[in-house]
Amino acid sequence: MGSMEEERLLLEDGLIENGSRGPYTGDGSVDINGKPVLKQNTGNWRACPFILGTEGCERLASCGIAANLVTYLTSKLHEGNVSAARTVTTWSGTCSLAPLIGAVLADSYWGRYWTIAVFCIIYFIVGTPLYRFQKPGGSPLTRMCQVVVASIRKWNLEVPEDSFLLYELPEETSAIEGSRKLEHSDELRCLDKAAVVSDLDVKQEEFSNSWRLCTVTQVEELKILIRMIPIWATGIVFSAVYAQMFTMFVEQGMAMDTTIGSFTIPPASLLTFDIISVIVWVPMYDRIIVPIARKFTGKERGFSELQRMGIGLFISILAMSAAAILEIKRLEIAKSLDLVDQKVAVPMSILWQVPQYFLVGAAEIFICIGQLEFFYEQSPDAMRSLCSALSLLITALGNYLSSFILTIVTTITTKGGSPGWIPDNLNEGHLDYFFWLLAGLGFLNFMVYVFCASRYKCKKAP
Repeated sequence: MGSMEEERLLLEDGLIENGSRGPYTGDGSVDINGKPVLKQNTGNWRACPFILGTEGCERLASCGIAANLVTYLTSKLHEGNVSAARTVTTWSGTCSLAPLIGAVLADSYWGRYWTIAVFCIIYFIVGTPLYRFQKPGGSPLTRMCQVVVASIRKWNLEVPEDSFLLYELPEETSAIEGSRKLEHSDELRCLDKAAVVSDLDVKQEEFSNSWRLCTVTQVEELKILIRMIPIWATGIVFSAVYAQMFTMFVEQGMAMDTTIGSFTIPPASLLTFDIISVIVWVPMYDRIIVPIARKFTGKERGFSELQRMGIGLFISILAMSAAAILEIKRLEIAKSLDLVDQKVAVPMSILWQVPQYFLVGAAEIFICIGQLEFFYEQSPDAMRSLCSALSLLITALGNYLSSFILTIVTTITTKGGSPGWIPDNLNEGHLDYFFWLLAGLGFLNFMVYVFCASRYKCKKAP
């Protein structure tokens, strides 16, 4: 077909002339050799078995360890309930930090295909799938630092009222390889100083030093990331709630009757009901909820990504409330049978935990998928891996938040020799108070989310 440069220009021409109807993918995507890709020759269902297979194996390994770790720590290593829960959430949080490394490598150096390939090989250490082929476009972290430095250097300059006076390449394509241009926005005008062409820039003809002068698109990249941070931050509390499935839900189950007839149900195995919930909710969402919602919202997907995440946050509050109510009933039975001072299981079937697992699964469908779509759709083209990794950073911080809350709760509630809310013998504790605390935090977080989401402005591409 010719040189790489000719193919790149062909791709750009196709985008300019035909928009989204052009023959190429339209978002800077390339194949593993760095060449432009025709829409008809990439993606779709041919790629799905490989993506789903990789993700399935990764989830099997990760969830298999996470679900049984708290049981192992308490029964085999004889850790206390709080200590075991802190260990699990800290471990899960640390695992979720690792994708940031893969995101930087994918966006800046290797591209997504080779990042997947390399980390699949070394997955026993750490790994995360990054799903699309895309040519790296320079370090996004470096570009953000350049905007900050350039805007500080020009702090005393005035930003022109006419945004067309700000610096941008005259070509139709962006200066950032693998990224389309972004329209100027009026928010965070202090950052626009980085794109102000000063008299010194004109005199020295210094237009290539991005530490002094940035393009509008580069400035908008940072603006987009800053606008996303409040939405991103509200997901941390949900991740703390989600972490309870692997810690407090399991410990609650260990204090209940795990026998059904001649069978004994391992408390960690109730996580399968979360999976079943996901399996049930996905077709219900696609076949029932979306068509109904589409009639009211007029949106093709029924709900926007922001609306979907909001629904999930509300459901997570219900999940914690269900867990708290169940614990109240369990403690009432323990008290009526004089089991408060005994570290034994209460004769209440562990299957009563199923509703709270189902609710967490429903919240997961709305929030997790909504987050992935939001970060991918709203992120700049050349920062998609990094922004997608931010959704996994939420998981890390949520686990750390759960550990922090456990530490604070234990410190405060055990003063004066009290057993506290979460003692090793849950029958003399108040795990229900802990669940109510998370439900309350979830409600406050939901209110903050509604405020931030109602004011969020989506990115604009010219």
